[in-house]
Amino acid sequence: MDEMEEELKCPVCGSFFREPIILPCTHNICLACARNILVQTPDAESPQSSRASGSGVSDYDYLDLDKMSLYSEADSGYGSYGGFASMPTTPCQKSPNGVRVFPPAVPPQPQQHLLPIPGGLPPIPRNSCITCPQCHRSLILDDRGLRGFAKNRVLEGVVDRYQQSKAAALKCQLCEKSPREATVMCEQCDVFYCDPCRLRCHPPRGPLAKHRLVPPAQGRISRRTSPRKISTCTEHELENLSMYCVQCKMPVCYQCLEEGKHSTHEVKALGAMWKLHKGQLSQALNVLSDRASEAKEFLIQLRNMVQHIQENGVEFEACLVAQCDALIDALNRRKAQLLSRVNKEHEHKLKVVRDQISHCTVKLRQTTGLMEYCLEVIKENDPSGFLQISDALIRRVHMTEGQWGKGTLTPRMTSDFDLTLDSGPLLQSIHQLDFVQMKVPAAPILQLEECCTQNNSATLSWKQPPLSTIVVEGYILELDDGNGGVFREVYVGAETICTVDGLHFNSTYRARVKAFNGSGVGQYSKTLIMQTSETGLPPCDINSLAEVAWFVFDPASAHPDILLSNDNLTVTCNSYDDRVVMGNTAFSRGVHYWEVTIDRYDNHPDPAFGIARGDVLKDVMLGKDDKAWAMYVDNNRSWFMHNNSHTNRSDGGIGKGATVGVLLDFTRGILIFLLNDEQQGPVAFEGLEGLYYPAISVNRNVQVTLHTGLPIPDFYTPGDPDSTGSVC
Repeated sequence: MDEMEEELKCPVCGSFFREPIILPCTHNICLACARNILVQTPDAESPQSSRASGSGVSDYDYLDLDKMSLYSEADSGYGSYGGFASMPTTPCQKSPNGVRVFPPAVPPQPQQHLLPIPGGLPPIPRNSCITCPQCHRSLILDDRGLRGFAKNRVLEGVVDRYQQSKAAALKCQLCEKSPREATVMCEQCDVFYCDPCRLRCHPPRGPLAKHRLVPPAQGRISRRTSPRKISTCTEHELENLSMYCVQCKMPVCYQCLEEGKHSTHEVKALGAMWKLHKGQLSQALNVLSDRASEAKEFLIQLRNMVQHIQENGVEFEACLVAQCDALIDALNRRKAQLLSRVNKEHEHKLKVVRDQISHCTVKLRQTTGLMEYCLEVIKENDPSGFLQISDALIRRVHMTEGQWGKGTLTPRMTSDFDLTLDSGPLLQSIHQLDFVQMKVPAAPILQLEECCTQNNSATLSWKQPPLSTIVVEGYILELDDGNGGVFREVYVGAETICTVDGLHFNSTYRARVKAFNGSGVGQYSKTLIMQTSETGLPPCDINSLAEVAWFVFDPASAHPDILLSNDNLTVTCNSYDDRVVMGNTAFSRGVHYWEVTIDRYDNHPDPAFGIARGDVLKDVMLGKDDKAWAMYVDNNRSWFMHNNSHTNRSDGGIGKGATVGVLLDFTRGILIFLLNDEQQGPVAFEGLEGLYYPAISVNRNVQVTLHTGLPIPDFYTPGDPDSTGSVC
């Protein structure tokens, strides 16, 4: 109710409406306020001539294109865009609620031009003009003055009920001193009672037992509610409004119809139009209510965003501080390392210089001693004695002098440090340190209208959320095995649509996609469940349990030495060692059969054919580890192999043009091999459960071609252990 209060206040006085009237523009205003904002138009000057005279700009000039008069028949007396009036000297004011209003500025007029107003109010001058304070439309009043406007009794009743709901609690009318709060009201007695006074003065017995007691608030409303007044016509005050003019959109009386003003207009019963408009208003309110609900949810979302922004701001600030602290710590560690190098260089220079000082000091002492000794010898006067030692002394002097040769008196170390700190790149990096506007992409949205399945293929399409501006470098599409197993990647790339072939028939797959960029991998989309088609074979066919599946070799699963051609149906190898390649479709149920033909066979290699798990070793012969079940064969015989265990050697080999068949029956969990349409050995493996891929291993001496989508051999009936004597 509090939100409605502004709807119940007058745009002029800012208080609750009192005797509201309806202006032709459908806005409401108090009757007293309407009189206060009236402006008189000069008799001798029309609005048009006033504008053409070049006089000063009026406060009303901007209303030029939106004027109204009470004299229009096109709008039942309320819509003609006739002249309007303004006084250039009348200042514009604002009401308490901020709406522009225009106070009265009525010049003196002769008494005979005044129109009487009922109720004792002063008369209204002729040629009076009123301007709506909300939409600023102006109009000139006719002889009826303000009586020409209809009273808004509905608004008046709403204001009355609102004020009653906000009023103080009602008091008991029978308490003599300090009236207590009333608890009931008797509708027949029209008296409010508190509990003690009700028990004392209005006991529930005798004639009073039939009186109806209601809560005070309800009683106050019922007391003020009176039978609905019959509305009267504003032009014919003695006539009741009984019809509704559809063209003029207003209630009219019979006299209005008889006088001809509405005679050519479509009219309908007032009660019927009342119900119709109530229904239209209810429907419009339902739509508006939905918008209001959306707005409330949006406000809740915005308030939550405020909280999230504050939380994320604190978290981001802490992360930024931590990152900067980490950079500072790294810089301090590097600083310590560089200082250590400087200290080492410093100590090294000091050591070299000190060693040179020590060496030169010793040498200089020796030289000085020799010089002093030679001088003393020269002082001697004994020629023979001098000549005995002079040659030796001369040699010693020359030798000592030679020791002070080139470089001896040159410092071995400079005093400058030959280290210059290259801080330019780091300073540039610090100046370039900024936020990267890249985050992990949001979860893509699967476009359900474009996702479909056909036979054993599935097409999926997706897109980024509409408001997402994060850069996406690519997408990762994942599917499960059609049996509720783990997801595996089937596509990685920048496209937003992908078709996956070679799926199981009559299987339910789950699909999901996620986006990635340089910052990482985003969240998964919602999981989409897709159903592949039923098998195309008729129910009466003996192979009705079989699934006819088409698949090719998968380059993504192949060893790097594997060479594929013929649309990934033909395979060989560029290595003399055996290398493994798997099919692009996995099987987990049904009966499946495929064949491999030998296109080239040189130097008696041992190719292996069979099935494998997804994580089988790719650089050894198929069957060497515990992830593969295979038959390897040469030109004379064959063996079954699993986990490097060789069993069931059988005669019969392969050559160019030979055909090797693989039959996988999940109904019995067995694997059978065929050679040139004949079963090769007994049942090769039993107890097979789970997910398996077709697989082979070859080297460079053999080339084979894959054939899929084949029916089950005639000798074998799926699910029947006695379908062939050799199957046990």
